[in-house]
Amino acid sequence: MRLAFSEQELEFQKEVRDWITANMPPEVAEESRRSRTSHVSKERLVQWQKKLAGKGWLCPNWPREHGGPGWTSTQKFIFEMEMARADSPYLSSFSIKMVAPVLMKFGSEAQKKRFLPKIAAAEELWCQGYSEPGSGSDLASLRTKAERHGDYYVVNGQKIWTTNAHFADWIFCLVRTSNEGKRQEGISFLLIDMKTPGITLDPIFLVDGTRTPMRHEVNQVFFTDVKVPVENRVGEENKGWTYAKYLLEFERGGQAFGPRLRKAFRHLQTLSKTQLNEGEPLSVNPNWREKMAAVEMEIDAIEMNELMFYSSLKTGDAPGNMGSVVKMRGTEVGQKVTELAVEAVGWYGTPFTELRNYDSNVVPVGGEYVDDVSPRYFNTRKTTIYGGSSEVQRNVLAKAMLGL
Repeated sequence: MRLAFSEQELEFQKEVRDWITANMPPEVAEESRRSRTSHVSKERLVQWQKKLAGKGWLCPNWPREHGGPGWTSTQKFIFEMEMARADSPYLSSFSIKMVAPVLMKFGSEAQKKRFLPKIAAAEELWCQGYSEPGSGSDLASLRTKAERHGDYYVVNGQKIWTTNAHFADWIFCLVRTSNEGKRQEGISFLLIDMKTPGITLDPIFLVDGTRTPMRHEVNQVFFTDVKVPVENRVGEENKGWTYAKYLLEFERGGQAFGPRLRKAFRHLQTLSKTQLNEGEPLSVNPNWREKMAAVEMEIDAIEMNELMFYSSLKTGDAPGNMGSVVKMRGTEVGQKVTELAVEAVGWYGTPFTELRNYDSNVVPVGGEYVDDVSPRYFNTRKTTIYGGSSEVQRNVLAKAMLGL
């Protein structure tokens, strides 16, 4: 097995690195560095996504026929590596890596023509309407109802934990269209314009401490007699569970965890050199070095697993059950990195300051970026829950791969 990049791949890596270095606005990178979640404001996100769209690199996983670059799996991984290295914020995964693959596979030609070019041009942002109060891991118990009235559905209900709904243009939404048969058989998949009358939002402030208006991450979304054209239903009525499961494969396995973990580990290494332990940098302490080495080996294993796994997929293919492995291990190791960061900064991580602007001249006590450590730790607690908890992923793997 060849584990090193080829000469052509190294040339591609240089091309990507040089372009990102020349084109990423410094305010985008700095806001991403200071973010508790790697998400940034809508202004910065759109600013950066439009630059990538102009280059044709906004949708690295898309095939050429839908406006993507048609890259190989290794090229896509290299791109993710260089984006993480440059402190790029997370792009709009709900748009690029979730709803888009569903539209490519199950959407009508009219839906593909209407929505895919807008996503590829960074002109529309999406959010996800899956979870409800009481319907998270048990998603099939959802109760948001859509009743058919001629050429429209009338939607009533509530979604929760909806990331970035406050600046999304559209929401892809699971709704109940029938109560007959199994619960999974009465669900449909709708595309809903967030400007439709009857949609209201309520921000949810998380334990990471963010309270700045419009800088929160998740929301409750309420639907009151919301009219949705039938033409905005993906696929067949009551078959939405099939499309939802397909999308979840991309949510779980469509993210390259390795590069982001590597970036977080580099940040941890910097903290280790700046934080003192009995008068010496923490980085020279043998016990600490052992902990760092153990986590780095886990990151190495995740990167290798991702490279082998994604190299087996053609562009646009669904990750399948291996997506559960990638999601489970990537999020669990990510939490370990934040735990070590809290241990490294000690009491300097205690102050829960508000999110600073990228150009702020406020210097935190204890060194640069130490005030972001605890909020990141608290924020990443959610990663082993959303998209299917680690416990759910283990059940999926036990059934699908072990036959249990």
